[in-house]
Amino acid sequence: MIMPLERARDARRLAVIDVGSNSIRLVVFDELGRAPLSVFNERVMCGLGRELARTGRLHAGGVKLALDNLARFTRLLQGMHVDRVDVLATAAVREAEDGPSFVDQVKRRCNLDVTVIDGTEEARLSALGVLSGAPGADGVVGDQGGGSLELVGLDQGRLRDQVSLPLGPFRLMEIDGGRDAMRAHIARTLDGQRWLQAWQGRTLFPVGGAWRTLARIDMDNRGHPLHIIQNYTVRPDDLANVAGLIARQGKSSLARMAAVSKRRTETLPYAAMVLEALIARLQPRDVVFSAFGLREGHLYDLLSEDDKALDPLLAACADIARRLGRFGHAELIAAWTGPLFDEGDARFDRLRTAACLLSDIAWSEHPDYRAEHARLKALRLPIVGIDHPGRALLAAALAVRYGGALGDSQTEPSLALLDETERIRAHRLGLALRLAHTLSGGAAELLERTALVRDGAELLLTLPPDEAALSGHVVQRRLNALASAFGAVGRITVDPRGLV
Repeated sequence: MIMPLERARDARRLAVIDVGSNSIRLVVFDELGRAPLSVFNERVMCGLGRELARTGRLHAGGVKLALDNLARFTRLLQGMHVDRVDVLATAAVREAEDGPSFVDQVKRRCNLDVTVIDGTEEARLSALGVLSGAPGADGVVGDQGGGSLELVGLDQGRLRDQVSLPLGPFRLMEIDGGRDAMRAHIARTLDGQRWLQAWQGRTLFPVGGAWRTLARIDMDNRGHPLHIIQNYTVRPDDLANVAGLIARQGKSSLARMAAVSKRRTETLPYAAMVLEALIARLQPRDVVFSAFGLREGHLYDLLSEDDKALDPLLAACADIARRLGRFGHAELIAAWTGPLFDEGDARFDRLRTAACLLSDIAWSEHPDYRAEHARLKALRLPIVGIDHPGRALLAAALAVRYGGALGDSQTEPSLALLDETERIRAHRLGLALRLAHTLSGGAAELLERTALVRDGAELLLTLPPDEAALSGHVVQRRLNALASAFGAVGRITVDPRGLV
């Protein structure tokens, strides 16, 4: 018999329904926190904003499809015991003359209160979504929806200029004169935003389903080893070339591309035109895609200032460790391994802490496959605040922690994201984690009474006299392996003063 989840746990869940111009999406989150996990995610392409520019009204077929699926969403939320549901409607509903009628129908049929947000608020929440996954982001957020384009300037994490522009695919499709006329309209609209000139040369953060599709196309073209949108980084010229190519394609050509869903074939070329033009005007240093947008920004906006200040990567890893780990002594392991990596590199030190938090996530797997599972989990976990090379470093370190080797057919593709220095660091870190877990058996009180330091050509593992029994053949062998990675000799010593 499968026991039901405790009601107390269910009660923490909250949901956001995003009613956009092209799609509606329900996302249920496990809780309100710095690194909430999605426990359910469903999107329906309704096309509410189709023909809005011409008729001034929501598309009739889209309204029916949206209402039917919002009713389904409502029943699902009841079954999941979700206590808080926030419904946010954007460009199509706020601009259509029958938008208020649609809101009333949702209330009558589904008993859901719809908040219709204006363009400035939509831009702000999209930017907060980017910041929730990339604190300190510096550059321009561009959120391409079906009916509008939101642009926000971010000055090292602070929101500056914000605007909502009528540059959604559904609007562009209504322009007479073909794609040349559309490009001219996009150019005039963007050229009218003179504030963009001050943001040239910084990072562009694209948000939105259509632009994420362009990222997937680029990943496929490059054979990129990680199909993860968050923090996928690409050179502006390369992305502009992809966008320009897609902008010239028809539906039949796009339908043959594996990365393009059937429902995107109609609108994707127009979204590509906008991105190509935006890159031309911003001349960004680089382009970093964000999988987080309005929904995540809304949750981030609900947090206390203290929670907002938390590191999203370490918060997520700590939460995963609580769910999947056994011992809960990751902070001790981080302190224990610290003296080996005192290099003054804040980025690596942060990744090392994340690796310590995740160092017990594969304990329940079959022993022969723990290294493989740990590596794949690190590569694919739903974590943010980390770039793709950082994921590759975590994956390599955790593979070694579970006895895996680097450079084989399994690990080589993701290792290509690391330079030689990072590969060496990942190998050393994995060996240090392996030694820590072997030495202590997961018992924090044992590990905290030992010390590991580099002393010239030696790597010393020091034990107090009453814990001398912790030394043994396996411990010595794993100490030797770690010492060898540092070009040193491993030695176990007993401190007669018992000061460890």
